Amino acid sequence: MPHLIEVAFKGNRREFFIWDGDEPPRMHAPVIVEADRGEDLGRVNSIGELAERRCGGCAHGCGTERPTRKAIRAATADDERRAAELRVQDEEARRKAMEKVRAHTLVMKVSDAEWQWDRRKLTFYFTAEKRVDFRSLVRDLAAVFRTRIELKQIGVRDEAKRLTGVGRCGREYCSASWLPDLRPVNLQIAKDQRLSLNPSQISGACGRLMCCLRYEHDFYVQARKRFPKEGRILVTVRGEEKVIANDIFRERVTLRSSEGDIRVVPVAELGRELRQPAPFALDVDDEPVATATEINDDEVPDEADVVSPARAPVAEGASTREAPRTDGQPRSGGRRRGRRGGRRGRPGGDTPGSPPKD
Repeated sequence: MPHLIEVAFKGNRREFFIWDGDEPPRMHAPVIVEADRGEDLGRVNSIGELAERRCGGCAHGCGTERPTRKAIRAATADDERRAAELRVQDEEARRKAMEKVRAHTLVMKVSDAEWQWDRRKLTFYFTAEKRVDFRSLVRDLAAVFRTRIELKQIGVRDEAKRLTGVGRCGREYCSASWLPDLRPVNLQIAKDQRLSLNPSQISGACGRLMCCLRYEHDFYVQARKRFPKEGRILVTVRGEEKVIANDIFRERVTLRSSEGDIRVVPVAELGRELRQPAPFALDVDDEPVATATEINDDEVPDEADVVSPARAPVAEGASTREAPRTDGQPRSGGRRRGRRGGRRGRPGGDTPGSPPKD
């Protein structure tokens, strides 16, 4: 039965192939594989069950279908020497491509170049903020290198993954070392973790939000279900108290009473002190409990919005418009003004009881 293997190439580029041998090749062994109109050399990155799982789940995988291209044979020492010579020529090709880009005055940055092992194709990877018309550039590059030219536009995160480097943690970029997919990271993830929103502190070398912000996000989301929201007013045995801060690691809540007294209470003890149903889950495995009526400082109604007498219920289908009075007295509501303040003080807008204008 043919084996599924994952092969890694230059710049952390990985693809899946079929190996027809009786036994799969060993890990990190060099192999010659089928490529676009030719052959290429790479190293085995995963085999067996791990390759099957990655093929169905990672971004460069084949999904439910198995790959059609095959790994031809194991590479020899002469094949590896030839590939090492090509890697030296990649930088020279990139520099020549940059000269052509400047000659054509194109707004793009050539990040890397990669020769195919059989020298039948040369691929250039570039970044650009907008779409670039590089048709004339491709013709010039084909005339210089005498081979098939391919230009691929990548994002800044893919550029960091391809070129690799060392992050602020002192280790190699996660995207270049072990991270299989570049999942999107937004600012809400940093807000959920109460991190500083200063871009210089939460951005990586690529200028985007760091990939590692996602690692602990699920923990923060689950842990905060056991705590009341900051700014919420709770009714405890000591009266109304406002939630000032939550410490999810020490499992403590900071409260402030209406008199200004501040106290720190464990979240388990806070659940026993509440005079109303807890507006948060008391246990991690439990679902959030239904929230009781809450009072927020921003939702306290003004006196003008409070209606003292409650109106009688209106029958279904009846009109809510008041009927005119027959005793000659005006209606209790008075004249309805279209704008707040009526037309007082405006030209032609004399108020009732004011002296006529000259």
